[in-house]
Amino acid sequence: MKIKYIKLPKSQNERLKAIVRGQNNMAAQDTTYHGGSFSGPSTHHVFSGFLFDMVNEDGTLIDSTDAITKHWHRLGKELNFDADVLLATSHGRRSIDTLKLLAPEKANWDYVSRVEGSIPIELGANAVEIPGARDTLAKLKAISARWAIVTSGSKALMDGWLEVMSLPPPPVSVTAEEVDAGKPDPACYELGRERTGLSSSSGKVLVIEDSPSGIKAGKAAGCSVLGLASTHSIESVIAAGADWVVKDLRSMEVAGMTDSGDVEVRFFNCWVPDQIATDTK
Repeated sequence: MKIKYIKLPKSQNERLKAIVRGQNNMAAQDTTYHGGSFSGPSTHHVFSGFLFDMVNEDGTLIDSTDAITKHWHRLGKELNFDADVLLATSHGRRSIDTLKLLAPEKANWDYVSRVEGSIPIELGANAVEIPGARDTLAKLKAISARWAIVTSGSKALMDGWLEVMSLPPPPVSVTAEEVDAGKPDPACYELGRERTGLSSSSGKVLVIEDSPSGIKAGKAAGCSVLGLASTHSIESVIAAGADWVVKDLRSMEVAGMTDSGDVEVRFFNCWVPDQIATDTK
């Protein structure tokens, strides 16, 4: 893949805008989905474990978009950046990586953990559960299934949201501090597989994701991916490589444990496109 380098202007806000323009150019897709519906038939599957995305404008277990938006606007004032452009720059990046680009002096885990840890405490009222999330986690916990949270957020952010939303803590987790590169790099999901006892050769793992970068990371780690069209367009979720696309976790039913220790699940009301037109220019 050829990497295009962008020469950044000296002005902070012009520098931000240049980064966003580069992102928008790379985000252009050549496939258009003309209509469709969440009406796919029920299908049964067996998985050995489950890896859930969680925070940073997440739409997998909770939708914290409003809280994260307010956080970046607040941080924009502190760092003297245009808040809207700062927010756009942060999309698909860990906070530490955004700060490395724009405010290197703040790019350390002490600072990131402090500012991210304040989000659930101060802005928690702006977050809502994704429908079906609580029930899904409760059923996995009840049958002692292997599952983990794999997040681009810090441990402080993950722990804060779990407490504020009263969601069950995962048996194991992977947070932003524990990998060198963020999604779409697969390192986080590879570590998630390792910590759940499911290396690349020892079972079928399902990643549950809403972001294109997370979907790509899950696929690159050798996992199947259930994509939630909760915070990103259906087109972008499909284009990223999701194996199934659903509206939320009400379309994933945990049926029970097999004799071998795997978990039976049922997907229903998956996205079915009416037709697909591909730009061949």
